[in-house]
Amino acid sequence: MIKVSHLTKNYGNHVAVDDISLDIKPGKIYGFLGPNGAGKSTTMNIITGYLAPTSGEVLIDGHDIYKEPEEAKACIGYLPEIPPLYVDMKVSEYLKFVCELKKVKKEDRDKEVERVMNLTKVSDVSNRIINNLSKGYRQRVGMAQALIGSPKVIILDEPTVGLDPNQIKEVRDLIKSLAGDHTVILSSHILSEISETCSHVFIIDKGKIIANNAIETLSNYFNSKQVLEIVAKGDMDKCKEIIEAIEDIESVSVEKGAEEGTVNITVTATYSKDVREDVSLALSSEKISIFEMKEDTKSLEDVFLELTAKEEE
Repeated sequence: MIKVSHLTKNYGNHVAVDDISLDIKPGKIYGFLGPNGAGKSTTMNIITGYLAPTSGEVLIDGHDIYKEPEEAKACIGYLPEIPPLYVDMKVSEYLKFVCELKKVKKEDRDKEVERVMNLTKVSDVSNRIINNLSKGYRQRVGMAQALIGSPKVIILDEPTVGLDPNQIKEVRDLIKSLAGDHTVILSSHILSEISETCSHVFIIDKGKIIANNAIETLSNYFNSKQVLEIVAKGDMDKCKEIIEAIEDIESVSVEKGAEEGTVNITVTATYSKDVREDVSLALSSEKISIFEMKEDTKSLEDVFLELTAKEEE
């Protein structure tokens, strides 16, 4: 659906986007992550045709965004971080205007406006001036304009900014419902939003793509070993000796716990076997009480921080 080849954007001596290539398949939801200044927004603006690259090529459904701009842009619905609203217009009036810009047939415009208002739950404010709406409602009107014409590609930059928790859930559910019929690229600083909504993630730092994986694949890679955090009551050396004797244990570290007589134990094991039961039985057989045991798994936030820290190094 989208093919980006050797995309570069320079601002004088500063390289904002550094030789990026991406293949974006139809019908999936992609998350686009990066620290501030990483080149994320620049890349999205180039893909939508808002900015011209220094070099490289962007194809949208086979159309070059710069050689065939009308055909390519007809495939895109775009919600920038600041929604492109005419605040002196009524909601329904503005959406009809967007229908005209997107060349929706005149006889279909009322029906299309009603469809996107229902999807984004702004029907109850259809006759209100946009300037008098809350930030949350303005964001949803921005979502509505991106969906007009049912474009093949939906690009959303921080779509839940300014929404309350209930509205955030509604928008996330809406985005997930778009998969299949639309290809969605979602940019967000809320990493939990990406992990809950997207199936694939791109992480960009210093203008380069440093991760391009399905979220599950990325998570499995960074959680290739089982790590247990245990709080137990017993002798430090004895605890370490008992656990080290268990098969598939790679390492054990112990330190004095916060409460008197307790120890904090970190156990690392291969994932060939879940060792939680073996560890529990081994300690309890030696009358060592376990106060707490939890499996430490890396979230998308942990992965993001680790990857961008490596890039810094």
